[in-house]
Amino acid sequence: MADTQTVETKPDKQPKSVRVVLLALMITMMLAMLDNMIVGTAMPTIVGELGGLEHLSWVVTAYTLATAAATPIWGKLGDMFGRKTTFMTSIVIFLIGSALSGMAQNMGELIGFRAVQGLGAGGLMVGVMAIIGDLIPPRERGKYQGMMAGVMALAMIGGPLVGGTITDNWGWRWSFYINLPLGVFALGLISVVLHLPKKRSKAGIDYLGVVLLTVGITSIVLVTTWGGTQYAWTSARIMELIGIGVAALIGFVFWQTKAREPVVPLHIFRSRNFTLMSIIGFITGFVMFGATLFLPLYQQSVQGASATNSGLLLLPMLGAMLVTSMVAGRVTTNTGKYKVFPVVGSVLMIVGLYLLSTMDTGTSRLMSGVFMAVVGLGMGCLMQITMLVAQNSVEMRDMGVASSSTTLFRTLGSSFGVAIMGALFNNRVQDVMSARAGALGSKITEKSAQLDAKSLEKLPAVAREAYQHAVSAGTHTAFLLGSIVAVGALIAAVFVKEVALRGAGPAAAEPGQKDAVPAAVVEAV
Repeated sequence: MADTQTVETKPDKQPKSVRVVLLALMITMMLAMLDNMIVGTAMPTIVGELGGLEHLSWVVTAYTLATAAATPIWGKLGDMFGRKTTFMTSIVIFLIGSALSGMAQNMGELIGFRAVQGLGAGGLMVGVMAIIGDLIPPRERGKYQGMMAGVMALAMIGGPLVGGTITDNWGWRWSFYINLPLGVFALGLISVVLHLPKKRSKAGIDYLGVVLLTVGITSIVLVTTWGGTQYAWTSARIMELIGIGVAALIGFVFWQTKAREPVVPLHIFRSRNFTLMSIIGFITGFVMFGATLFLPLYQQSVQGASATNSGLLLLPMLGAMLVTSMVAGRVTTNTGKYKVFPVVGSVLMIVGLYLLSTMDTGTSRLMSGVFMAVVGLGMGCLMQITMLVAQNSVEMRDMGVASSSTTLFRTLGSSFGVAIMGALFNNRVQDVMSARAGALGSKITEKSAQLDAKSLEKLPAVAREAYQHAVSAGTHTAFLLGSIVAVGALIAAVFVKEVALRGAGPAAAEPGQKDAVPAAVVEAV
């Protein structure tokens, strides 16, 4: 292929420079994962200083919307104009958004600057995965993507702790400023050490495709964010958004068959494995973010755990996920076999979620920790294997859109998971509160079914006990739904075809897939 070439390097220097680039990529991945975790912890302090409580949700929503909408566009730009340039550009935009967010003087400014930050963040995760796809053959890629999954787990564990420490000691503005030294360091390493072939596509950018996809994704995320909270699911606003989103996405799919340089080339979905990995990624996102939302709430409200250590509450799940990701990556690298991991991972996820659905007010922390570990083992088998197989299912020229599409499906899955599981949780909590505490129970959960520790302490003993039962019932419903949805991942995993990984010797390729070598090799400095 015209855009595929290898840059020769001295063998004795390559491993060292690969490690340096991986360090920069891991720092960038940490930035992408830590941001929302840190900011979430600082939000009460931010609202106390800037006001605008009624717009609080938009601080997160603006970031999420911009990230989801920008993700596929960054992937395509990397394929067209070169991975290094687009990746560095996304880091710069993210850092500009971080600096501006730290300087915000009111809630409106903060929401706008968070959107800028989200635009950059859309390219961070995609850039990391696509660059790894360029530099390292699939046979060797598993262990490196396992390391990236470990970074994600560490960020989810440490984020709330870091956020609390920064906010308490330096002020909430440093929740954003902390990104600057890390980002500049990563940017410097990438600029000096990473050498990829320069590309310049003669085809123009598919602007109509970009607009249609952005409108479609924005509508979907707003429906899942607003539905059942700001607006009833059957309200005119939600129906309008659904109509706009469906129309935009149908138009997008149609236009992609006509566009000269489509944002998401539909031919990548001809690969059975790529399509199945997209489905599994969507379901993994659905389950994972739902679990990380409701597990701390259950442990704080029912088991009396401290909110300050909310990140540590997820340690059994995230620790198991980290270990399994590393093991899965190593085994895949050593054997070239990978189908077993989606199958086993899906089974473990189904079982773990069902076990979590059995928790009640009498479940011990040890037992809930064991249940969480089972879910973590399942997700660890799925997290990076989905990206690895998806990348192995497309040609090198489509590496960026394959990485961005897989990331987008996981992001959309998380949006749907939080929204649907959240709606079921809220409805169940309100029903149980009304049944156990009558009018008082209904009044307590009228505005929100999720009470913080201070609000919970102020409740009368009868209402507090009722709320504990209500949260148990709500988490039962949410996790039972997650277990049912996870069955879809198992069905998809069963139909995965174990195509030999490129770089593993003679590879049997799927129809339409060409054998390819890495688009570049890191050049030592």
